Amino acid sequence: MIESEIYVREGVDELAAHYRAAIQLLGEDPTREGLQKTPMRMAKAMQVLTRGYSEDAHKVLTDALFAEKYNQMVIVKDIDVFSLCEHHLLPFYGKAHVAYIPNGHITGLSKIARVVDIYSHRLQVQERLTQQIKDCIQQTLKPLGVMVVIEAKHMCMQMRGVEKQNAITTTSDFSGAFNQAKTREEFMNLLRGSSPTS
Repeated sequence: MIESEIYVREGVDELAAHYRAAIQLLGEDPTREGLQKTPMRMAKAMQVLTRGYSEDAHKVLTDALFAEKYNQMVIVKDIDVFSLCEHHLLPFYGKAHVAYIPNGHITGLSKIARVVDIYSHRLQVQERLTQQIKDCIQQTLKPLGVMVVIEAKHMCMQMRGVEKQNAITTTSDFSGAFNQAKTREEFMNLLRGSSPTS
């Protein structure tokens, strides 16, 4: 079984039928050779791109929870983000940077990236995505503080509308110790070595 098939969920046939109708409404012939399998490909692709609805980000963190007397900043930066803007169902993509200050417990570093992955694989707006990642880590790990920064480019701005190719949207959210400007500044200083969104 190929990896994308793992995420195929109930309703894929009905979804494919809707895509077939949409292709026809756009003025194309869904029965021609190049498009015959496109409705099912689209249905499966959309189920992969929205697989976050069937995954529990809180459980991901608790499955790798370890007691540790470490209370300095932990940063996972340059996490690739690919999501779909809920307004036009066009992609936005970029990098997420996540920091937390443990309060008796840490989680596996890859689990932070998995939390980003789960919430980004839903229909989103960047602002809510940023907040959901922060809230999940804060509620589950109960650290001294969490901060999340996302930098992304939006295809709805690049391909349509204002058609601005180089605009980058930056969002942030924070809690606890990161309410202090000094702590936020330390985090941002550590991020300055990040590679720019390409």
